[in-house]
Amino acid sequence: SGSGSRLSPLTTPPCERSPHMTLSLQEILIVGSACEQAKFSELTMDMFRMLQTLEREPTESATNPLSMAHGLHGHDASPAASRIPPYGVPGSKGYLENGRNFRDNPHKYLLYKPSISQLMVFLASGTKELPIGGALLLYMSADGCFSTTKHPEDYGYELGGLGTSVKRDSVDGGGLSCRGKSYKENHCLYPGDLYPFTRRPLFIIIDSDNSFVFQHIPRYFGQPLVVLMSPQDVPPAFQADVQHHGSLFTLFLHSPLTALCYICNVGDVPIHHWERCQTYVDRFITEASRLVTRCRIDEIEQGIGFIDSSYVQFFGDDFLRTLILRFVFCDVVLRLHRGFRGRHMRPRCEPQLPANELLEHPSLSHIIFQLASALDVRGHFSEGPECD
Repeated sequence: SGSGSRLSPLTTPPCERSPHMTLSLQEILIVGSACEQAKFSELTMDMFRMLQTLEREPTESATNPLSMAHGLHGHDASPAASRIPPYGVPGSKGYLENGRNFRDNPHKYLLYKPSISQLMVFLASGTKELPIGGALLLYMSADGCFSTTKHPEDYGYELGGLGTSVKRDSVDGGGLSCRGKSYKENHCLYPGDLYPFTRRPLFIIIDSDNSFVFQHIPRYFGQPLVVLMSPQDVPPAFQADVQHHGSLFTLFLHSPLTALCYICNVGDVPIHHWERCQTYVDRFITEASRLVTRCRIDEIEQGIGFIDSSYVQFFGDDFLRTLILRFVFCDVVLRLHRGFRGRHMRPRCEPQLPANELLEHPSLSHIIFQLASALDVRGHFSEGPECD
């Protein structure tokens, strides 16, 4: 079901290079805090899918196995890892000593239900290790912490955030009695907690039922910043399944065709037909890449500022380009699908991507209709021209 989920020369999206594409993904934090999601060892399904998405297919016969340390909340899972983690964890080094094949894959930390203090330490460590021209990716799959503030003034802390583990961070008893009015939830990652880390190029993916509160992160320091946010809700028919077996949004980022089949109730697909359908996905990704590049060229030539420079700076990295283009696929599919009608059932991004020139472009819709017809699920999608 994860066909093509790892990057290889054959699956890397094409890109017309430009001098503005200056950044490469160097540090990754993959955080899983969703309470009821299926897991094995210290990986939730969402963490596993994102880990696979952010790996290249090995090019040498000898590959290093992924080391999973027992009871380890934060550890380094990069095949190329060679540095010491920010602090020790009992019973494990928390990192792999397996050579210096520098940056074949970005350097990763996997954090399963970390406390807020652990998360801050790993974010600080990742930021500290960034070389010039390097970018940090924070992926977080978590349940929402919701605010009861009726008239929020501070978007950093008054809209709620994402739940984190309560195991390691204790609260002094004296503060508990007066929590009702002005105090915030201690075991919660708020958008404001991420402001200090925007001093370096930062790419954020939030998969949560409270994801949209992260759309207001300011760019105080002028560095590239992109936030991809999951839909906050799914149709009732899918709710129980995605809660236990992994998020729909992360599935789109991991294997777009699998996600489309899932929301159209397509079960087994013969391998030859799967490969044919995959060519439509590849065609979509290629066309979306062309449109993003064209938007930027139009902006430079005509002064039309409808695609933010952050996207262009991140677009030169194979992994980040893949995530951006699969996000576009997810958005276009859910816009057209009859079952995902509310705005809260579609993803969001900040800065916003252009609608007319990209997300609602006829060439992308046309490919989705063709793919739906090939899978015999055209009826799941809104009215449009029938495709061959």
